[in-house]
Amino acid sequence: MNTAALAPETPFQRFRRDFFASTTATIGLIALGLLIVVAVCAPLIAPQDPYDLMKLDIMDSRLEPGTPSADGAMVFVMGSDEQGRDILSAIMYGLRTSVLVGTTSTVIALGIGLCLGLTAGFAGGRVESLIMRIVDIQLSFPPILLALILLATSGPGVGKIILALVAVQWAYYARTARSAALVERRKEYIEAATALGLSSRRLVFRHLLPNCLPPVIVIAALQVASAISLESTLSFLGIGLPVTEPSLGLLIANGFQYLLSGKYWISLFPGLALLFTIVAINVVADQLRDVLNPRLQTQ
Repeated sequence: MNTAALAPETPFQRFRRDFFASTTATIGLIALGLLIVVAVCAPLIAPQDPYDLMKLDIMDSRLEPGTPSADGAMVFVMGSDEQGRDILSAIMYGLRTSVLVGTTSTVIALGIGLCLGLTAGFAGGRVESLIMRIVDIQLSFPPILLALILLATSGPGVGKIILALVAVQWAYYARTARSAALVERRKEYIEAATALGLSSRRLVFRHLLPNCLPPVIVIAALQVASAISLESTLSFLGIGLPVTEPSLGLLIANGFQYLLSGKYWISLFPGLALLFTIVAINVVADQLRDVLNPRLQTQ
């Protein structure tokens, strides 16, 4: 008898089986992995450093896709912009910034929101009321309006836009974590642990936190795409990242004025890269939601 076949399935094995049961999610994860590799390795694999002024030539300005450069050293596969930058290289560098901003802001916001949400759900009373009133006030502002106000007062920059996105996102995690903590706090295992005299710290981090993580992780996966989209929107409006930094939003904005003159590639390819990134993240996040909470599975 094969004892390995009778061994109970571990949580990781179950998660892997359920996640890869969807072909769409598998393709989305592979696509997302490729995008992350391209973003991380951009300085190594990009045909050109589009933000090194010494490597730009004004003679290469607004060349169509597939046109060789003026010196014949390279071919602009996706064309060039008004400054002679290779669009493909600029997309790789812009994707690197978008991934950095999206993931960093999401991780920081998740940490802040999770701590405050668990504190509110576990402590209750005045502490809960104070935290949730702050959450309600923050959520009453449209995210893009709050980010616009913060960046208008602080100015553009990678660090500043990350802080602005953290301020926009943390309340979502706090509300979700607080709701999950309220449900878990009333369960028997928490009452038993309390009766045994376990400390509040051990109750929160050993028992409450692991059971509140799944819904928060799902929110975080979805918010990465939202953060990337919001950063691109703010950069497109000219208040996100400075023009010296690579950004998909800035690349789209650079070619917007040339759309009517037929220079479509300057905005089209960065826009497609942004769309492809957001779709890949959302596909993975949707499957992650279904796996972590089967009751929310779409029919």
